[in-house]
Amino acid sequence: MNIDGQHYQTIWLKPDDSSVVQTIDQRILPHRFKIMDLRSWREGEFAIRDMVVRGAPLIGATAAWSLYLAAREAETHGAGVITHAAERLVAARPTAVNLRWAVERVMQALATAKDPAARVEITRREAEAICAEDIEICRGIGEHGVTLIDALSQRKNGEPVNILTHCNAGWLATIDWGTATAPFYVAQERGIPIHVWVDETRPRNQGSQLTAFELAEQGIPHTVIVDNAGGHLMQQGLVDLLLTGTDRTTRTGDVANKIGTYLKALAARDNGIPFYVGLPSTTIDWDTGDGVGNIPIEERAPDEVIFVQGLDGDEIRQVRTITEASPAKNYAFDVTPARLVTGLITERGICPASEAGLTSLFPERESR
Repeated sequence: MNIDGQHYQTIWLKPDDSSVVQTIDQRILPHRFKIMDLRSWREGEFAIRDMVVRGAPLIGATAAWSLYLAAREAETHGAGVITHAAERLVAARPTAVNLRWAVERVMQALATAKDPAARVEITRREAEAICAEDIEICRGIGEHGVTLIDALSQRKNGEPVNILTHCNAGWLATIDWGTATAPFYVAQERGIPIHVWVDETRPRNQGSQLTAFELAEQGIPHTVIVDNAGGHLMQQGLVDLLLTGTDRTTRTGDVANKIGTYLKALAARDNGIPFYVGLPSTTIDWDTGDGVGNIPIEERAPDEVIFVQGLDGDEIRQVRTITEASPAKNYAFDVTPARLVTGLITERGICPASEAGLTSLFPERESR
């Protein structure tokens, strides 16, 4: 996707220096565009933990590239560096399943390494492959998801399809294209008119600061709304489709996504509005059934609730929004039960939010 008309991916190896991995610092978007250099696995861990990078697929890719940096360090300090780095990276963000998946994939590939140079080559190859595969997966989600938008467009006789999304499941959360936003971009390619309602997504404002930014850069009509306006819009007939991403989906179709998704799903059900989730297969947790009781919900620092960040003149500043006498809690995710999900959009197609639905697209998983 584009920034100022120039194509970018979200993470890459610096072209003239293979010791540096580069990524976009999402903490200061949309007010500043800055590329951050990651020179060690510790800096990769920081990028994941401190939300320099966000979104399950990008978090997984960042972990893979961090292991590449660890392998380079291991040439001097021994293979134990990689094992230690893997443990630290997995612990950096507990909810997104891609993180553990990517680390385990790279570590399994390293089992064939015979020397330090081979470890560097293998980790680089796996990180590059994870990124390339994610781009293809997200494009596939877009190709399948656009059929829903096209059907609604035909039903509306070509009037814009109004889509409500929550948090950021765009190209900034992946390597390119995005998950929930991939159908938007394919619709744009095909000349299908759409309008996107963008939840601000407190407390980190990933919707207003990231989703709105990338939609604006891509020239897609959109409007930012406060999180709690979604139900009202649905009641007024101003939403045709609710489409979000997910950080983890259980084998039975329960969906863990940014806090507030569950409430949107309830409102959609009450108003008869279809709710679809765009997900790469890498975010499916085949080992977990009931998501409500078994998906760990990350609790982040209360400062994210207490303070809000914005542009003040030429400076990016944080301001306190509540009194020092009031405590705050900051649950980062919630779980939407499968019964509230109309369908799941994967790179292999669209299916019901159920174990039978998922295994119909991924039959190799039936025996698990």
